[in-house]
Amino acid sequence: MGLFSPTLIDLARRLIDVSLKTNSKIVTSESCTGGLIAACLTEISGSSQVFDRSFIAYSNEAKTEMLGVPSKVLTRHGAVSEQVAMAMASGALARSHATISIAVTGIAGPRGGSLNKPVGLVHIYYVDRSLNTAHLEKVICGNRQAVRMETVHLALNLCHEQISIN
Repeated sequence: MGLFSPTLIDLARRLIDVSLKTNSKIVTSESCTGGLIAACLTEISGSSQVFDRSFIAYSNEAKTEMLGVPSKVLTRHGAVSEQVAMAMASGALARSHATISIAVTGIAGPRGGSLNKPVGLVHIYYVDRSLNTAHLEKVICGNRQAVRMETVHLALNLCHEQISIN
């Protein structure tokens, strides 16, 4: 068995298929998943037709330097926030040839959570060149691996849904 479940591989395949049909190109910017979304997409043969690139911006400095996330947004809202996910998605789109962008930031655990931002909290943000946007905030239960894999699932699903309706 590979790194990804058959369910994730099927979802990645469906996302690639709908991207081909709509002539969409994908960019990802990932924090808590550390490149797993990109890895899942590139597990599919032919993904190079729709997958442009990925940014793994784990540290706050990387978010600022690679994606242009304003440091004042990081200071005011924290790295795990809708505002930072939005800035990551927008920054990745601006720095790529893609037509759609999906960004994730979260607390995979087992440490790092707080009362206001518990372990398992993730923010997923979608934006496209037509400025359609979608945001998903969720607290995922489970260990670090479960949080990261469920975040991949949620991100792929959100992206698929948005391409399908836009």
